[in-house]
Formats: sequence, C-alpha cells, structure tokens
Amino acid sequence: MRVDLFDFDLPTDRIALRPARPRDSARLLHVAGEGPFDDRRVSDLPQLLRKGDVLVFNDTRVIPAQLEGRRGEARIGATLHKRIDLRRWQAFVRNAKRLHPGDVIAFGADVTALAETRHDDGSWTLAFAGNEPVEVLLERAGRMPLPPYIAGKRATDEADRSDYQTMFAARDGAVAAPTAALHFTPGLLAALAEAGIGHETLTLHVGAGTFLPVKADDTQSHAMHAEWGRIEPDTADRLNAARGQGGRIIAVGTTSLRLLESATGEDGVIRPFAGDTSIFITPGYRFRAIDGLMTNFHLPRSTLFMLVSALMGLERMQAVYAHAIADHYRFYSYGDASLLIP
Repeated sequence: MRVDLFDFDLPTDRIALRPARPRDSARLLHVAGEGPFDDRRVSDLPQLLRKGDVLVFNDTRVIPAQLEGRRGEARIGATLHKRIDLRRWQAFVRNAKRLHPGDVIAFGADVTALAETRHDDGSWTLAFAGNEPVEVLLERAGRMPLPPYIAGKRATDEADRSDYQTMFAARDGAVAAPTAALHFTPGLLAALAEAGIGHETLTLHVGAGTFLPVKADDTQSHAMHAEWGRIEPDTADRLNAARGQGGRIIAVGTTSLRLLESATGEDGVIRPFAGDTSIFITPGYRFRAIDGLMTNFHLPRSTLFMLVSALMGLERMQAVYAHAIADHYRFYSYGDASLLIP
C-alpha cells in the first residue's frame, strides 16, 4: 500500500510533553466496531470491558540507553536499540561519519565502548569495556531515551526516570516504553480484578527502530527492525484457556499485540515464544491472537498507525484520529489512549 495513505496533519500543540497525573486520569477514546465514538477516561476501563476478558501487558523495563560521548575531538551520540550479547549492543549513532571500525568512544563516568562494525542500516555494534553489566554502566552514564518528538521540545529530566516506566517494568532491555501501559495504576488494576478482568504479562524489548519514520513510498519496501520477545508456556496456556471460556484477549500496546501475533499460529493457538520478531502489520492482515487493543495515538505515516488501520480499517481510523485531533486529545508517548474493539 502507498505510505501516503497513512498521512494526516497533527497540530504540534497536541503532542503531550508530560503524562497525565494521576496516570489513569488520561482520556480514553472508546471505539467499538462501527458504533459511535465514546469519550471516556482510562479509569473507566472496568466498565468498558467484560468479565473474563484478559489484558496483556509488556513487562519490559526501559534502560537509560541514550549516551553522549567523544571519539577524540568528535562528539558522538549513541542510542542503544538491541542487545547482541552480554557486552555488545547494536546502536544508532549520531555523527557516525566521524566513526570508524576500531575507534573507542568515551561516554564519561569511566564508560567506554569499541566501535566494532557498521551495519547496512547505518547502525553500529558497540562493545563495552570492563566487567560490570552494561546496564550498570548505563545507569551511570546514560539518559532515558525519550522519543525525538518530546526530546526535541524539552530536556530529559529526573521525572522521566519514573514517568517513562510502566508499573509492570521488570525486565531490563527496552529503549522505548510500551506507552499504553503507562496509564495503569495499582488502584486501576485492583478495580479491573474486582470486575473479573484478568491480566497477563509478556516481554518485548522495544527498540529505537520504533521511532524511525517509514521512508519508503510503499509499505512493501519497508523493513522492520527485529526486537526480542518472550511468552512463557504457562502464560500462553492461561491466555488460550481464557479464550476457550469466551474471554477476549485485549493487548495493551502495539508491542504486546505484535508479540502475541508472532506467537500465534493459523489455528489461533498462542504458543510459547522466545526470540526475535520483525512482524509488520498492515491492512489486509488477519489477526489471530487478539480481540482488541488499547493504544496511544501514533505518528502520521508510522508503522503503528498502519497497525491500528489493519485492526479497524483505514477509513475508520482516519475518522478516529480526526475526532481525537478536533477534540484536543493528547498524542504520542505521554498522551491519551484509545480502546479499539473491531
């Protein structure tokens, strides 16, 4: 499909620079089938879902993966986006033309990395020196990797260390938050449980590739970056059982959705999963694992707007976004949410 079909105009004042407080006070646009739009709050979720439904969250934890350093006199910026092994990460590099294989980058606070290999997509493999876990080094030298549409408007600060982390964050490895889950609080989770709505977790370490624009003119020419994920066997069993009893599987965030779809066969059975996925969902895709999606509002021409258009239909999502823009919903990572039930 032509990428320009997924374009729309977004006023810059609709981009949220801080999250709602409390988190579950964010607005929620409920879209069910072809019915009318329903303007609600995230805290209304227990009334919008059904007993037996299961929400699926991503328990990845964002690491401070943005680094500023020097190679000699040259300033080098790096955003880690995919772990290769214990000491090596693939990274997008700013000012990469000043970098050559074998160069050592000093990131401050006694953190150095060797530039090993340049990849075809322009990213680099960086090998970190020393014996401490890389995550420990990042806590010392790194910053939270806020999306460019926020970082370009204000500096990252200490509040982002907690704001840009979900209540489910347990497994280090993401360089972008699974932002739909930022809206959840312990109180909301308790209210959902009281209403008979369950929840499960999986892990998908979100990479910086999620911020990259689609540069191709046609979706068939776009290559997704791979991300590592895991679904435990008992989690898959419980999800299949819930569906067997008539419950709906509602993915919280496109990261949860993409991993669930990657793990599910043509027979609709969710299977255990451990490995990379580069699934790219566009209109025409037949969903196998999920019955609905809670997600924030996404960028024009993005793979994520293509995904929600695949779920609900392109014309329907164009109308949804037109309503959200006209009604001053807040967009992107710290913005408001939608609940999409096809």
